[in-house]
Amino acid sequence: MADKKICFVVMGFGKKTDYESRRTLDLDATYEAIIQPAVEDNGMRCIRANEILHSGVIDSKMYEMLLRSDLVIADISTGNVNAVYELGVRHALRPYSTIIMKEDKGGFHFDLDHINTFTYSHLGEDIGNREAKRATHDLKLLIKETMNNPAADSPVYTFIPTLKQPTLSDKKYEEMLAEAEETQAQFSQYLADAKKAVKASDHVAAAKAFEEALNFNPDNDYLIQQLALHRYKTKEPSVFLALTDAAAIITQLNPEQSSDPETLGISGAIYKGMWQVTGDKETLDRAIFFYERGYNLKQDYYNGENVAMCLEARCKIQENADEALYDRMAAEKIRRSISENLLEVIQEKDFDQRSDQKWIFATLANCFFALNDNKQAKQYEDSFYDLTEVDWERETYQQGKDSVLKLHTQSTKKSNK
Repeated sequence: MADKKICFVVMGFGKKTDYESRRTLDLDATYEAIIQPAVEDNGMRCIRANEILHSGVIDSKMYEMLLRSDLVIADISTGNVNAVYELGVRHALRPYSTIIMKEDKGGFHFDLDHINTFTYSHLGEDIGNREAKRATHDLKLLIKETMNNPAADSPVYTFIPTLKQPTLSDKKYEEMLAEAEETQAQFSQYLADAKKAVKASDHVAAAKAFEEALNFNPDNDYLIQQLALHRYKTKEPSVFLALTDAAAIITQLNPEQSSDPETLGISGAIYKGMWQVTGDKETLDRAIFFYERGYNLKQDYYNGENVAMCLEARCKIQENADEALYDRMAAEKIRRSISENLLEVIQEKDFDQRSDQKWIFATLANCFFALNDNKQAKQYEDSFYDLTEVDWERETYQQGKDSVLKLHTQSTKKSNK
């Protein structure tokens, strides 16, 4: 291992939202499907340490890795501040062997458009198989060319050609690399355990694994979101207490001011669950606030369908007839808008590569059930069931469908009185 060259990867972790394009990207998919295989196919050790090795703190180990690594790949998608800062440090320390990556639909958040950048595409949150193969192949070739024919890629050394690269001794460098790899392996194992538990619909085990992973990176939004999600789904020691615990967890992300659709969607789900348990209108109002914010910020279909359902629920209990009518009409308008948008999405040529196909079908089914188009609803419901074998996902869909049908029927009867 010691004779292998080192590739140090700096990038965000988990699902991050690019607020310029209003898209959410799964950066773990970028690493696992593109970067890691391309690096390892070149016979290099791949160490991903941003937000794992230093947990957000730029320390001496990070600076040494940025100086000593034979290659640095910096993915600056979503404008990740740590990744961009570390890229700048690398450019100041080394004149060559640095590759910049970004997702193609996102803009440059800093003045980097004069530097060659490797681009790739996300479809929805994830990367399609065809794009992963294409990007891995092209990145593999770029890495090979970069390592075999080093040329200045740092604007610092390009514009200040007399600058000399600093050097450090080899003392403890290999030990530091081994520690970084061990930390990465432990962290990855917790994530693998969490994903396995999620697939098995074991929310208790999933919550435990995400909590363990969070110990490596206590401020990571994605891990906090997933812990809150699976904590309330445990329903232990009771449904309400699980929801209360989840609400305390998600509070760390300040959902009232958040612009992250995932944070807002989970917050909405928690308070919707509280309303279903207690019947307290205040919790329903809070659920609507979070879902509506998530929908308006990004036209996010998950938040949109849920705010429509909650509006119909509030319509049923409104004392003022005008307010009830407003809620009902707003719900219908949102559902029509969502269904129109998603019908366009499923016609896109790369739709079959999207990882969220099943949830798009589930959302379309619920929208059409609520709009009294049962034929189309059943078509998309069948497509949803064809794509999922995970019990908790089927249960989540069925619960949503039952609520939509019940609330829509009740709201329609009330409006006809």
